[in-house]
Amino acid sequence: MEKRSFKLFLVLSILIVLLSSTSSVLANAHSAQSTYTQKAQQLLNKMTPEEKVGQLFLITFHGDALSEDSELFSLMQDYQIGGVVLTRANENFTGPENTLESATALIAQLQQRNWENSLSDFANEEMEQTKNNYVPLFIGISQDGDSYPFDQILSGLSTVPNQMAIGATFSTDLAKSNGELLGRELQAVGFNLFLGPSLDVLDSSNSSSDASLGARTFGGDPYWVGELGKSFISGLHSGSNSKLVVIAKHFPGRGSSDRLPEEEVATVRKSLEQLKLIELAPFFATAAVNSSDPATTADGFLVSHIRYQGFQGNIRETTKPVSFDSSALNSILSLEQFSTWRNNGGILVSDNLGGNAVRNFFDPNNEKFDGKQIALNAFLAGNDVLYLDDFQSTGDESEMATIRSTLDFFAQKYREDNAFAERVDESVLRIVALKFKIYEVFSLSFVLPKEDQLGVIGQGYDILSKTARSAATLVNPSNEELSSVLPDPPTASDRIVFITDTMSAAQCSTCEEEEILSANALEDTVLRLYGANGTGQVVERRLRSYSFEDLSEYLDDAQSRADVGSFISEANWVIFSILDINADRAGSDALKRLLDENPDLLRDKNVIVFAFNVPFYLDATDLTYIDAYYCLYSKTPVFVETAARLLFQEISAKGHSPVSIPVVGYDLIEMTYPDPTQTIQLDIDVNNLSESKKTESEKSGVENLVFRVGDALPVKAGPILDRNGLPVPDGTVVYFMIDHLGENEQSTMIEAQTKSGIASMSYPIQSYGRVEIRAQSDPAKNSDIFVLDITSEAGSVISQITPTPLPTQVSPNALMNQGTVSDTAAMDENVADKNLPGTLQWFIISIVVLGVSYAIYLFTQRYFSLTGGTIIALYAVISGYACFLWFQLGLPGSFQRTNLLDLLYLILWELFCMVLGAGFGIGKQAKLLKKPSRSASKKADQEAKKK
Repeated sequence: MEKRSFKLFLVLSILIVLLSSTSSVLANAHSAQSTYTQKAQQLLNKMTPEEKVGQLFLITFHGDALSEDSELFSLMQDYQIGGVVLTRANENFTGPENTLESATALIAQLQQRNWENSLSDFANEEMEQTKNNYVPLFIGISQDGDSYPFDQILSGLSTVPNQMAIGATFSTDLAKSNGELLGRELQAVGFNLFLGPSLDVLDSSNSSSDASLGARTFGGDPYWVGELGKSFISGLHSGSNSKLVVIAKHFPGRGSSDRLPEEEVATVRKSLEQLKLIELAPFFATAAVNSSDPATTADGFLVSHIRYQGFQGNIRETTKPVSFDSSALNSILSLEQFSTWRNNGGILVSDNLGGNAVRNFFDPNNEKFDGKQIALNAFLAGNDVLYLDDFQSTGDESEMATIRSTLDFFAQKYREDNAFAERVDESVLRIVALKFKIYEVFSLSFVLPKEDQLGVIGQGYDILSKTARSAATLVNPSNEELSSVLPDPPTASDRIVFITDTMSAAQCSTCEEEEILSANALEDTVLRLYGANGTGQVVERRLRSYSFEDLSEYLDDAQSRADVGSFISEANWVIFSILDINADRAGSDALKRLLDENPDLLRDKNVIVFAFNVPFYLDATDLTYIDAYYCLYSKTPVFVETAARLLFQEISAKGHSPVSIPVVGYDLIEMTYPDPTQTIQLDIDVNNLSESKKTESEKSGVENLVFRVGDALPVKAGPILDRNGLPVPDGTVVYFMIDHLGENEQSTMIEAQTKSGIASMSYPIQSYGRVEIRAQSDPAKNSDIFVLDITSEAGSVISQITPTPLPTQVSPNALMNQGTVSDTAAMDENVADKNLPGTLQWFIISIVVLGVSYAIYLFTQRYFSLTGGTIIALYAVISGYACFLWFQLGLPGSFQRTNLLDLLYLILWELFCMVLGAGFGIGKQAKLLKKPSRSASKKADQEAKKK
């Protein structure tokens, strides 16, 4: 009794310690948030209606300077706006020289002007002179990576890759490193608000969604999008020293949309339950405020203009754009995964309310735009911050005029409508608390960017280069086939032609145009690395570069560009660098045209394609003309350099596509299933040992732990790897199969789910006997075997059996190129290989069946007859062999026989079936004994007639 009481006391003590430590962490986080909120509430109590409603708005403006005669200067003097967003389209940046210096100066001007406004007097409602309340501005930017067209700053900053390139690394460490690099540099320039990253889950089955989102997503698996998104957000926070507010987009997810988010409101046919499984999963992950790393939590979400058909189950009902639909938005925010996040200060920022998507939805004819009503509807739907760009109502003389009238409208409504005022106060409290989170004190010295901070910019080459090498993916053929298709790299005697889909852009309308990807970008890199000043593997005069526009001109008129056709004809190697197919970029479809119209031009040549965007623009027929198809995802210089190194086989492609590629049979969901060829590793889960066992393990080692009846045996399986060699997504189901042979013979199956590739369970040992533990996670059936043989109170240590690894090894790239592999056949074959030899089993079972049948014959013939005993024994033989055949065919209830213990278990089943068969035979014979014979019946009839 004392022993049981001590165990109960020990368990309760451990639980109290764990709960108290967890509560301490949560209390600290809650305490910090409470401090921000208390400061915000104190300031809120002093603010005027104009100051409050001003905080709700995030606006844009034209120009790269703040002059005293500008409309923005006047607006800031009269209203305390919440913040501004700087964009390339509004020409807020100059370039290509001194882009960062001018941006830093502009940000300093904005913050300085905002602070100066707080020093001026104004007359309050009682006509008393008082001071404005100072609240720093949000200075926001969207910098999606990969330079033009989705970066706002084209030169000066380290050009981080787009999100799909990061997704192809499947590395949370690299995602965090890229986030740190970007966060550090943006904060140095003076930004404190970042609109990103995108947490959209790309639906590769929808080609339109591929085009609308492109490479601006981490991929097509919700788990990995969430993990990489959390790490990137953590990097943004840590790189900026927690001085950057991160607004993840596009909530609640537009990975299945078929429209550009900037241009049109898309409608997606999905219910809320479906959204929870895919689109919302990454947002759940980044809203998890109980995380051990608070930096992974997004500060806010950018609410997208997207509609859902069948949102509440009625397929005939379609929501308004979620950003304007309070019912739909509240249904999402009321989910358990978001309620705590909102209570802890998470904010919602509307997507641009002045863009074409909103204008076309509310007025398809684009004849009238009422900015005040649009802003009001978006705010009442549940958005805390309203993002206004190109926000000009019909009839207003300027965008600033519309913003002024909207601010006046909100301030008036605040004074007249108590419910509206409460709603404003609620949002402003969130906004100001968030600003206190990044600036503990609202002082200009804390807010202004420091010019000497620009020295930290441009130091990210190592991170970017490692990302590029880790992302590079060989789409077709497989790595195994590549060595036979292209056994050697180009040599000095080879002629090489580089044909590139070029791109150029300017930072502003008066800025000098910059080459984003030039026609000779890859050639120049090859010459630098492998030319005369490099390894000397190529000769410059044997290289030539053309643009896709050049190739398009050749296809239009071969005579006018005969030089293109001539050099391609003479070349040994033809290297294509492709982006996307875009009607706005001349010649972007040149490769497709060449493969359709004149594929013979590439005959007997080594043809390589490097995709510096998504891997969706070539079809299966195109690939028949291409020897190697690589995807680099991003077009920045380090990715071009990686392509050059791949071409000369200095490195191999390590990345895996984060999206499905149907044309080569690469299914991302299949690839994230457990690899069927692995042997799942089993270990004692030390973290879940009892305190006494932990003490014992520290003295004698885990491998020497003794387990007895009454102990709990904690076991973990993993890391379980997917077909790409990566940990399987969290939540992957693992089955622990426990066979207990002894006093209480039983088989138990315990279901668990993975976390970081590991699944755990605890098995209570309740009686003496032999315990065998295996694990499987479909389609991975093979695992180590834990054997524990407890025959006395002394207990036993665990012996571990590692089966021979399955012989069939299928590489991820082979799967990518061969399509969906039939796992079932391979698994059946492997199961057969793991069993004891069939001939041996048949021989042993035959001895058992015949021996037991003979014993049954000897026993039953004494009670029935020789014939009766023979028939009964025959029933037993048939039942015994039928049972064995059932197990050999792998029918339901059968199991693998890998050792003699398994064979003994089979023999027990054989005996059971034979007893059933013999029992059936005995029953049949007993009926025959009760039934009189024909001769006896005939004699009885004759005697009856005589009478």
